[in-house]
Amino acid sequence: MSDDQFLTPEEVSKRYRDTVTVGTLENWRALGIGPSYIKVGKAVLYPIEELNAWDRNNMVVCRKSKVIGRSRITDG
Repeated sequence: MSDDQFLTPEEVSKRYRDTVTVGTLENWRALGIGPSYIKVGKAVLYPIEELNAWDRNNMVVCRKSKVIGRSRITDG
């Protein structure tokens, strides 16, 4: 098991710029939601490939806009 393939809950929190806290990750694990993880003894580890998949599954895809910008017409 290579260390660079897994992140600790603290590292996952940093990955998401602290918008997902360690406490939130704990709650999600208790509820059976959130990104997949493995448990080795008491250690909780998140496989990076699972985090990447979770990111893709939660991506919000916006509709293509018909109007990109506004034209401004001025009198001469």
